[in-house]
Amino acid sequence: MIRTTVPTSVRKGAALAGIAGLLVLAGCSAPADAEGNTDTATSPESTTSSAPSDDAATDSAYKDGTYTAEGSYQTPETVEKVSVTLTLAKGVVTDVEVTGDPQAPETKQFQGQFIDGIADVVTGVPLDELKVDKVAGSSLTSGGFNQALETIKEEAAA
Repeated sequence: MIRTTVPTSVRKGAALAGIAGLLVLAGCSAPADAEGNTDTATSPESTTSSAPSDDAATDSAYKDGTYTAEGSYQTPETVEKVSVTLTLAKGVVTDVEVTGDPQAPETKQFQGQFIDGIADVVTGVPLDELKVDKVAGSSLTSGGFNQALETIKEEAAA
């Protein structure tokens, strides 16, 4: 008899892969209605589109338009500011522009990285879901962006 020993790390990896597979399959199952029926063909509410309906889109909590606000944040050397301009359509960010006025040499680099990467992070995102953390290696600039974002939310509130 030949006996093969499988390393523990391989066994754990296989177990985790199996669990992940089960979770994926569970997420693919149809939701049950009040009677426990999972047949989506009989459910009038079922839809295959992930896009919001026109009715839902027009019920946005924010007015369409372009809004600008400033935000500030503390670095180890100074207090820095950024200006944020967001364009909203049906509560979703369609355009963003961030400008800075860096006071410290390091800030110029980090604000530049943030400005270069922010559009990829926020364009197409609903305003209510928007809060940035670290963008393109810049983490402090997001504090000023988020501060400006709160002002924009207040100004755009319908």
